[in-house]
Amino acid sequence: MAEAKPPSRSEREAHIKDKAGWVITVLAALLAINTLVGGSNSSKILNNTIAANDTWSFYQAKSIKQTAYDLASQQTSNKELSKKWKEKADSYESDPKTGEGKKELMEKARKLEADRADAKARSPWYTYAGSLLQIAIVLLTASILAVNMVLFWASIGVGSTAILLMTQALWLWVPFMR
Repeated sequence: MAEAKPPSRSEREAHIKDKAGWVITVLAALLAINTLVGGSNSSKILNNTIAANDTWSFYQAKSIKQTAYDLASQQTSNKELSKKWKEKADSYESDPKTGEGKKELMEKARKLEADRADAKARSPWYTYAGSLLQIAIVLLTASILAVNMVLFWASIGVGSTAILLMTQALWLWVPFMR
């Protein structure tokens, strides 16, 4: 009975290269997608911050104008002018037609802030996933060079964890980890 000869280094290397090549391709594609979506998320945070600040500034301007008209209506002795200025002051409170009353501006700013908070909750998960995807690719490359299946399986574990973190970034499916 002939003993089974262990595979040579070049045979093991070919076996690892075949497996690792496909896994590297998949992880690199996921890294590219993660980077694209994560960058878009960062832009959303910045844009919503700017838009919320602009909306709150507009709200403050409306509030100042409202107060000025209110004070003017109280200080004038002309009843007709007082009534006109009081109506003008009241018109700043809500303007559903244009959506530029204080009430509408406050709702808009709070929605922008909520959207920003949601994007901020996702942001670190994109970073963690991207870092782990890069580490998994490095481990795969090292497994080819060292002809080491332990490194190959370690990269599979790291890559799987990265994919799990990426899904958390996309869907925030674990609520206590927001």
